[in-house]
Amino acid sequence: MVLMSISLDEVQHVAHLARLDLDEAELLAFQGELNALLGHFEDIADLDVSNTLPKPHAVALLNVFADDMAEDGLPRERAMGNAATTRAGLFLVPKIIED
Repeated sequence: MVLMSISLDEVQHVAHLARLDLDEAELLAFQGELNALLGHFEDIADLDVSNTLPKPHAVALLNVFADDMAEDGLPRERAMGNAATTRAGLFLVPKIIED
């Protein structure tokens, strides 16, 4: 596998695109970190996965369904008990859209 590395000019270019004002030490630090990251990707690319079956997800997916049971709702008097203003069994709210 060919060893890729990121040049300092490439780091400066990406920093410019990201509108980052980095000094020389920060550019060198990012260059080292990015090159280390590319090294990890190369390690992964070298793995033999020919006998590994592909998976659609990293973890097993399982839907959990609850039984759909009809229940009595909250009585209107209790639901409206803390309402600031009501009329004819409805909540009244301040008008937010002007005519």
